[in-house]
Amino acid sequence: MEIISRLREYRPDIAISGDFIVGFPGETEEDFQETLSVVEKVGFIKSFSFKYSPRPGTPAAERVQVDSDIQSERLHRLQNLLSEYQFAEQKSMLGKHCQVLFERGGRLEGQLVGKSEHFQVVFGQVPVSWIGKVGTMKIVDANVNSLHGELVN
Repeated sequence: MEIISRLREYRPDIAISGDFIVGFPGETEEDFQETLSVVEKVGFIKSFSFKYSPRPGTPAAERVQVDSDIQSERLHRLQNLLSEYQFAEQKSMLGKHCQVLFERGGRLEGQLVGKSEHFQVVFGQVPVSWIGKVGTMKIVDANVNSLHGELVN
């Protein structure tokens, strides 16, 4: 946590992403609670989480495995907590401007999809000529996985 604190000292707007494996052999409830505590302290903007699955020939595959039901329950708890923090971060963007690199067309007519400087997915009604370019978007709506904005420039 000291490294995270120092990073935030120098870059208060830093966006931190994480990958989580739950149910690694030997993981106790106490270990899992420590993971949840780290999630609460860090406030990850993005994350990937999944259950451990043994790989043949690895030392971990030979250890006593965490019960699959326990893995599933822990994954559910972790993903709920991560979603809360991710959604809070997304909502904090409402009304703000951010730079977006437009990558491709969206599902709706006239819509482009891009990524913000923090790798947040941003949708907006933007001319197709903006693909491959960076534009400023004002964020007008947010959900846990994406932002919706209006092109400012």
